[in-house]
Amino acid sequence: MKFIFGCLSVVLVFTVSCNKDFLNTKPLSSVSSEATWADGPLSQAFIYGVYAHLGYGGFEEQAMAAYTDEAMFTHAGRNINTFTQGTETPSNLAWMSDTYRWGPMFSAIRSANVAITNLPTSTFSDKVLRDRLLGEAYFLRAYYYQQLLRIYGGVPLIDKPYGLNDDYTIARNTYAECVQFIVKDLDMAATLLYGKSTQDGRASKLAALALKARVLLYAASDLHDGPTVKANSSVLGGYAHLELLAYPAGDRTARWQAAKDAAKAVLDSATGYKLNLSAPVSAVEGSANYQSIAMGGKSAIGDASAAVELIFQRSSSALYTQEDNWPLGGNHYGINNGPNGYHNWSGNTPIQQLVDDYQMMDGSKFDWSNPAQKAAPYTNRDPRFYASILYDGANWKPRPADVAGKDPANQIQSGYYDDGAGGTINGIDTRESVVENWNGSRTHYWAKKFIDPNPALADNQSNAQIIPWPFIRYTEVALNYAEACIELGQDAEARTWLNKIRFRAGMPAITASGSALKDQYRNERRIELVYEEHRYYDARRWMIPATTVGRGIKVIKVTAKLKPGKSPLVPYRNDTSVYDYTYTVVDNTENETRVWDDKMYYRAISRDEVNTNNKLVNNPGF
Repeated sequence: MKFIFGCLSVVLVFTVSCNKDFLNTKPLSSVSSEATWADGPLSQAFIYGVYAHLGYGGFEEQAMAAYTDEAMFTHAGRNINTFTQGTETPSNLAWMSDTYRWGPMFSAIRSANVAITNLPTSTFSDKVLRDRLLGEAYFLRAYYYQQLLRIYGGVPLIDKPYGLNDDYTIARNTYAECVQFIVKDLDMAATLLYGKSTQDGRASKLAALALKARVLLYAASDLHDGPTVKANSSVLGGYAHLELLAYPAGDRTARWQAAKDAAKAVLDSATGYKLNLSAPVSAVEGSANYQSIAMGGKSAIGDASAAVELIFQRSSSALYTQEDNWPLGGNHYGINNGPNGYHNWSGNTPIQQLVDDYQMMDGSKFDWSNPAQKAAPYTNRDPRFYASILYDGANWKPRPADVAGKDPANQIQSGYYDDGAGGTINGIDTRESVVENWNGSRTHYWAKKFIDPNPALADNQSNAQIIPWPFIRYTEVALNYAEACIELGQDAEARTWLNKIRFRAGMPAITASGSALKDQYRNERRIELVYEEHRYYDARRWMIPATTVGRGIKVIKVTAKLKPGKSPLVPYRNDTSVYDYTYTVVDNTENETRVWDDKMYYRAISRDEVNTNNKLVNNPGF
């Protein structure tokens, strides 16, 4: 055997040495760098790969809403409580999405750097395409860096792809340096993308301007002003590297002015969807407007002058969104979060604090001490409530075939109802449901926003419609502008834009000034942008998470008692002429007992990253 193998080895060596072409064989499963940057379509395909790091956006099974006072995650064991209870450590990280986690984001940045390095010397002939792709690469690098900046504070700024022999150890840059770097990239992107036609879900000049406005708004906020940080948090204020998290000093008014100017540039470049009203629309139209936006009914294509809402979104293009047969995740979102009585999983369910923050139709606060409101808490509320949240008695889609006979009225059943014989009928959407009793909502609410209302999709398990994830909305920019105006003492201008948003939703004008206006603004932003991953960042940059995450989880318990002389309805349906309903708010600590620890303002850099790069310093508290 040794002799045979020896002979074969000699023959192989002889054959290879005589056939030099063997060494020049091109791989059949990959494309060389030279070929990529010599061909326009291949270069474009590379940029699609950079977009792919956007993942599903916020349409993942666990949502960032569950880290805020918007939602509770129903299923235990997902490492959500590691965050909400403040027990995260560098070796025990709480759940994190790849859309902002350290490693995946730096992988995305490396891909963008490869494109930014190679596109200027690419040899394909289409200069318009080259500039557009380069502009997209600059935008995406800026987007991924702002994701890291929002989560970790200052991070290492890397503007070129590393080679095999490069030194990979690098220190974190200051917060100010990161903001400057991101803004420079976005200015470059806006210049390169100006006048370029683009596709739904791809970067545009308007998207670059809008992201710049967000970055500058955050930079002006409390969490990134050194003196304010020191006054509000001993954990952050005592950090030896405060410059990684905030501007240690400087002209904060100038920062607010820069944020205002950047937002105004966006507002002047396009017209918002139905933001030209002088009075509120009807409640029905207001709810329909809001639902239309959530379904992606209005979007921005490049720098079009028509009314826009979605400035940058997770696209439905099969070129870079087809993953595991769940395009975009927009349909999977319905399965993740819909009611268990529809064979859905009740994932990120609204908590009572969110429900209570929806105003009454006249603009007043909802009040449990008001007898009429307590008796009918889901009546006469902000129209956006009915487009965003499913509650006991809410009308919804026809049930799946195997459940239809149990609920021909097609109403959400999250309560417990008198059976007329001394017992209780458990609602078919409760955790005691006869349909599925393991995945009911613990809060007795469900998210309706982003779930396709098509009655033909009873179980939300069809790919019939792709719902886009809204990375940046025109309305967000309008809210950013209003906030900067408030901080600069320009209340009238702030009210103008807030009321444009409210009129579209069917809500009355805000008339407040000063601190009352700021409170109204913050609630308006909370309601308008609910479940869009803004509340997590807003609570932190305003330095109020002790009163958001820190106030725990409250849920509703709904019971129904038969009125005298009435018989139970079989099958059950919601009917106030037959039942007297009682709504009781209770605390819920089944999965987590929420507290707030100031170290959770920023996330821990993992122990592996710090061990790999000895120039990294971790965030305060870690």
